[in-house]
Amino acid sequence: IPNVVLNQLYKHTSMQSTFGVIMLALDKGAPKIMNLKQVLERYIEHRHEIIVRRTQFDLDAAQAREHILEGLKIAVDHIDEVIKIIRGSEDTPQADARLRKRFGLSEKQSDAILNMRLAKLTGLEIDKLEAELKEVRATIKDLRAILASRPKRMSILKQEMAEVVEQFGDDRRTEIVADQGEFTVEDLIAEEDMVITISHTGYIKRIPVTTYKRQRRGGRGLNGADLKADDWVEHLFIASTHDYLLFFTNTGQLYWLKVHEVPQAGRAARGKPVVNCIAIKPTEQVAALVPVREFGDDKCLIFATRQGTVKKTLLSAYSNVRTNGICAINIDEGDELIDVQVCDQNSDIVLATRDGMSIRFHHGDVREMGRATTGVKGIELEKGDEVIGMVVVRRDATLLVVSEKGFGKRSELTDYRVQRRGGKGIITLKKTDKTGPIVALKEVIPDDELMMITRQGVIIRLPVDGIRVIGRNTQGVKVMNLDAGDAVVDVARVVKEDEGGAEEVAGGDAVAPSAAEE
Repeated sequence: IPNVVLNQLYKHTSMQSTFGVIMLALDKGAPKIMNLKQVLERYIEHRHEIIVRRTQFDLDAAQAREHILEGLKIAVDHIDEVIKIIRGSEDTPQADARLRKRFGLSEKQSDAILNMRLAKLTGLEIDKLEAELKEVRATIKDLRAILASRPKRMSILKQEMAEVVEQFGDDRRTEIVADQGEFTVEDLIAEEDMVITISHTGYIKRIPVTTYKRQRRGGRGLNGADLKADDWVEHLFIASTHDYLLFFTNTGQLYWLKVHEVPQAGRAARGKPVVNCIAIKPTEQVAALVPVREFGDDKCLIFATRQGTVKKTLLSAYSNVRTNGICAINIDEGDELIDVQVCDQNSDIVLATRDGMSIRFHHGDVREMGRATTGVKGIELEKGDEVIGMVVVRRDATLLVVSEKGFGKRSELTDYRVQRRGGKGIITLKKTDKTGPIVALKEVIPDDELMMITRQGVIIRLPVDGIRVIGRNTQGVKVMNLDAGDAVVDVARVVKEDEGGAEEVAGGDAVAPSAAEE
């Protein structure tokens, strides 16, 4: 919540201001927009050019001084003859001409000799003259070496930069932080778990999970929605407001929506038509909901159809969803998609049928397929039977089976032996007129809680440990009292975290892990 408030202040007030900078500079006399690297490269070349020009200037000055000193040395070495020529000349121009002719001097050398003071002729001054000439020649040698070697010039550049840092450097007065970029909608929305429900006629809404209070087994629950007589809640799931919600329809199409984009409504409200949220066709119904935070290659989606077909495809194959949806699975005529779940490399898959049969097989029996494919047979069905649910086994848990008339039971996973895909399976609940057909199959542990939804929109929340663990081939116990004409249509699993924090539901027709589980 604090970060959300801060992001709101950043976005809607002047607490944080941003401005653009165009790094426009003259490059060889022409204006050019540069990036930081280009600016640094041009600056380095500029400093390098300064060193070249400075060195050349110093070399020219040193060579000019060498030329003068060489002329003075000639005069010192022939001082008696030089004095004689000067004394015998009528004027300065004549003396200049005679000196240049006698010793091969230049005009500048001759002028330097004529302007030389007599004090320079002392022994000490002569030694200084020779030492200066030697020093100037050494300087010329060094300067020529610098001009001939770029590495030497770059070394000088580094040394000069280090001297600048040492003389003027201080602690940075601004702080470099990671660019937060533009604020997304998620940055302005608090992350929390929401109960998402969809009715049979296609009304969707989200409610905070904390709205529902825990009750004991056999309780009557709370009204979850004010629905019409011909409508009831078909799907219930909980996901984070920052998750993507993947909508898989019974015809095999996929649409997606951010959870925070699902309209939030009160517990008794009907919600908003799904067709107003996603581009679902009038002939389609939502068959499965899968919350996803990231689309990675390390997880797969397992599809199950009413007629027992299963398919496995990488989750990343569904990362680019168009507005009008994409084909998630090819559905044969007379069949429909009933469930989609996420699985990893160590998962077993359990399918249950309406007449109380089930089969358990390893996901490796289902080969990985592309997006627009049909799949393979998961279970052999008897005439008139159909698949009502799928569980991807991820933990040491029990399997919960709930019937239409409110009966339920838990059975150990060890009671369900692993078989080859495509068999008829084994009995998972003893179906009778008292129990009615199976409507839900869930993987649960004792710390879990359940949400059960009836056709009339009644929702009850109860602990899993209130339902006994009994044999696989039994009818179970009464887990929910129903009004006349009402029937259980869906069950969701509420998981309470160890630290007593937020709760989440893995249930209904979407059982991919939410952000909290990941």
